[in-house]
Amino acid sequence: MSNPSPTELHSFIARAKAATYVGDGAKIPSCRPASHDLQFVDGDWSYLDSYFGGTDFIGEETIWHAGKPVWCMNYYGYILKPELITPAQAGQMIKASLSRMYTENRFLGGFQHSEGDFVYFDTSEGEFSRFTGREWIERDGIKAYELVYHGGLIKD
Repeated sequence: MSNPSPTELHSFIARAKAATYVGDGAKIPSCRPASHDLQFVDGDWSYLDSYFGGTDFIGEETIWHAGKPVWCMNYYGYILKPELITPAQAGQMIKASLSRMYTENRFLGGFQHSEGDFVYFDTSEGEFSRFTGREWIERDGIKAYELVYHGGLIKD
């Protein structure tokens, strides 16, 4: 089977991300002890988001095409100022912000979204084939939550 085109891969990543965490997709049984796992499958494409933790969390998103891993992203997020944002507020703001980003068929930086006194930011360097980035939420101009991420194509 031929390799997927970059356009097909990019489109699938955005759809999978929108359908899982942001879209409140159903969790699947843990693939590792104590992990939280979300899966999205569409034809030859498969996506798995597997993470640990809650308030502070770490995880990995992997895309397979025809059973072969082709793309991956790692992330680590944490509450910096629990007096300014609760985990529930951070999760709500992240979902609202990423939902807007994914409707633009994209998932990397250069994005800002405001709701109430929270402002979400996402910045990144590189393209989806190789990237690093950071998202954060500010409340009243103070950074209260942060997540760092990196990833890209997997090649044999």
